[in-house]
Amino acid sequence: MSWLKRAVRAVKNNDPAARSTLEALLTYPGLHALFWHRFSHFLYRHRLFLLAKIHAQFWRFLTGIEIHPGATIASGVFIDHGMGVVIGQTAEIEEDVVLFHGVTLGGTGKDTGKRHPTVKKGAMIHAHAQILGPVTIGERAKIGAAAVVLTDIPDDATAVGIPAKVVRIKGEKLEVAYDSNL
Repeated sequence: MSWLKRAVRAVKNNDPAARSTLEALLTYPGLHALFWHRFSHFLYRHRLFLLAKIHAQFWRFLTGIEIHPGATIASGVFIDHGMGVVIGQTAEIEEDVVLFHGVTLGGTGKDTGKRHPTVKKGAMIHAHAQILGPVTIGERAKIGAAAVVLTDIPDDATAVGIPAKVVRIKGEKLEVAYDSNL
């Protein structure tokens, strides 16, 4: 299936307000930002760094979504609403991930090399969550609104709070919040 078909399908599967393919193509800034990121990323991979950044900044201005051209994003990703989403240079996002408005996949300012998060297949990151540093968000994990994630989150886990703590794994509520630092 083509990238664009997967992108439209992601919009329709994740937003009950999406009524048609045409509406998704014309009115979803998350889809626009992801589409044009593919071109910025192409330029970046071909070492046209300044042109890639200029192109990315133009689409940031139009969509309110900032995606560094170096970020690696798979098909089927859905950004809902989108305003204020920031995706850093070394971030990696796998298939079928959902991001809501205000999400940051950022660095901590201290790391070199891989310094942004990796978000595994099927994860859902709710509004204004901040995921910082070279951490991994597991497959099908859910990150609650406004959570601040500074450590890895396992597959099938739900994490909430500041700093984020795992409160469910595979839907089962934990008696004591899981702390990956222990």
